[in-house]
Amino acid sequence: MLLGTVVNVAAIAIGTLIGLALKQRLPERITSIVMQGLGLVTALIGVKMIIVTENVLVVLVSIVVGGVFGELLHIEARLDAFGAKVEAKFSREKGTFAKAFVTSSLLYCVGPMAILGALQDGLRGDYSILLTKSGLDGVASVAFASTLGVGVLFSAIPLALYQGGITVGASMLEPFLSSSIVNAMTATGGLLILGIALNILQVTKIRVGNLLPAILIAAALASLLP
Repeated sequence: MLLGTVVNVAAIAIGTLIGLALKQRLPERITSIVMQGLGLVTALIGVKMIIVTENVLVVLVSIVVGGVFGELLHIEARLDAFGAKVEAKFSREKGTFAKAFVTSSLLYCVGPMAILGALQDGLRGDYSILLTKSGLDGVASVAFASTLGVGVLFSAIPLALYQGGITVGASMLEPFLSSSIVNAMTATGGLLILGIALNILQVTKIRVGNLLPAILIAAALASLLP
């Protein structure tokens, strides 16, 4: 437990050091092909999670109902607005270090992959999502550090607290969840991870943040089934 978050923190640190050393000398085509590769791996993880489903109907209803709730609550828009507000405030008042810290912290923490990866780590001890996220964050750290500086390194602190807290909380709940509930949450989360992969690959733009309620709905539906 927490290994995924530890690797994520290490990836950010290594990426920051590389970015500081390169200072904008990393070719864009290299970053692009690495991101595409990570997008494909993300898709693979999503498919692997989906196939554990025991009831496709539960996943279907969870995604549809969860998406409706998410849209009504404007989850993704609220997250984006919060991030933009915080970033604008700090970048205007505090300078480059704070801008680097806030911008990268928001990127690493405010997103479905952080939540889903931490949940999967806590519930199943499976940190494959967080390992892939580590690769994405590491590449982002190279780009951010090369332009914004060392402030990116310190964003690993809120990430560790945020992801680690979700993982520990999920692990405490795991004994009270049946295997069917965990499988339903995993399969539903797998679809969301596949959506993230499609976004990374720029195939389409899925509002994955608005689908996050589907995880809770899947758990509730699975608990009602015999």
